[in-house]
Amino acid sequence: MLPVLAILQVLLSFALLALVLLHSGRDTGLAGMGFTPQSQGGTHIVERNLTRLTVVVGVVFFANTVALYHLLD
Repeated sequence: MLPVLAILQVLLSFALLALVLLHSGRDTGLAGMGFTPQSQGGTHIVERNLTRLTVVVGVVFFANTVALYHLLD
């Protein structure tokens, strides 16, 4: 079980890094590449979905970290 969680941790860390870099600022990331038009009242659906996906991956990363801690303890 430990090797599976360790490999998953590495994959999740790369995924989390990539997701954070995708929306790093207002003029960079997806917004700077032209994928999201400037809307008047909020964020575009792509930015919202990217944020949701980042949160989900972050929560899974945290849960996996706790699981690894308990296995190694």
